Amino acid sequence: MLSVIVRRLLLGIPNVILISVLLFFAIFGALGSPAALMLGLDATPERIAELERQFGFDRPLHVQYLDWMWKALQGDFGRSYTTSQRVTDALLPRLMPSIELALLGMLVATTCSVFFSSITVGKRIVRPLVNVASLIGITVPNFMLGISLMYVFSVMLGILPTSGWAPWSAGIGQHLLHLILPVLTVAAYYFASFGLVYRAEYRATSRRLYIQVARAKGLSESQVSFRHILPNSILPVITQVGSSLGQLAAGSLVTETVFSIPGIGTLFTNALLSRDFPVFLAIGMITIVCVVIMNLLADLLYVVANPQIRLD
Repeated sequence: MLSVIVRRLLLGIPNVILISVLLFFAIFGALGSPAALMLGLDATPERIAELERQFGFDRPLHVQYLDWMWKALQGDFGRSYTTSQRVTDALLPRLMPSIELALLGMLVATTCSVFFSSITVGKRIVRPLVNVASLIGITVPNFMLGISLMYVFSVMLGILPTSGWAPWSAGIGQHLLHLILPVLTVAAYYFASFGLVYRAEYRATSRRLYIQVARAKGLSESQVSFRHILPNSILPVITQVGSSLGQLAAGSLVTETVFSIPGIGTLFTNALLSRDFPVFLAIGMITIVCVVIMNLLADLLYVVANPQIRLD
C-alpha cells in the first residue's frame, strides 16, 4: 500500500508542475506587466521600468517562473506587493478556517446525501423533503443561499450569529455556532449533486440478484439498504468527492466573503482586487496540491469501501 501511495504522489508531480506553469504564464503573460497593473493608469513609463527592475519583472518569463518555483519549493512564495508581508505568514493563519469549512461542508454533504437517500423508514415524508432541499441546493447560487440563511436564522429568528469567526479559544459552543450557517451554505450544492449520483447508483444496485437474495433471506429493508446496497453504491460518490475540490474552493471563497470568515477565500479576493500576484499564485499552488492529495485519498477510500478493488 505504501509503495502505491508513493507512486501516486510521484505521478502527481508532473501535473502540479504543468498546472503551475499554465497558472504562472496565464497571470504574467496574459495580464501584461504586473508593475503597470500595480501602479495604475497614471503611471509613467519610467516609474514602470523602475518597478520592473526592482521586482525582476524585466527578466524573461521562464526565468521568472523557475526562480519563483525554486523558492516556492522551499516554502518561500515571496512578499505581498501591497503589504510587503511574507506570503507564507499571510497564508498560514488563514489556512485552518478554510480547511475546516471545506472539510465540514464536504462531510455534511456526503453524510446527509447518503444517509437520507438510504433510509427506508418514512420514505414518503423524507424523500420529498430531500428532493426540495436538493432542488434548492443545485439551483440557488451560493451567495444568495448564504444571505437567505443569514436573514432567516440570524435576523428573523435571532438564534445564530450573522457572520464572523469564533476561534476555538472562544469556546466550542461559540465556534460551532459560527460554523453552522457557512457549513450549510457550502454543503447545499454538494448535498444535491452527491445525492443525485448516489440515488441513481442506489436504484441500479437494488435491482441486482444478490440484493434480491438478501431480501429473500428475511433481512429487513434497513439492513438490506445499509449493509448491502450502500457499500456497493457509494463508489461514484467517492469519485465525485475527489474531483470536486477545485469547485469547492470557489464555493468556499464566496461563502467566506458572505460570512466575513478570515480564510483563504477573503485573502484571495483581496489579492485579486489589488493585483497581488504572489498571494494569488501561492493560493493557486496550494489548491493544486490539495486536489492531487484529495484524488489520492479518494483512491484509498475506494479500497476502504470495497476491499475487492486493488489500486495497483
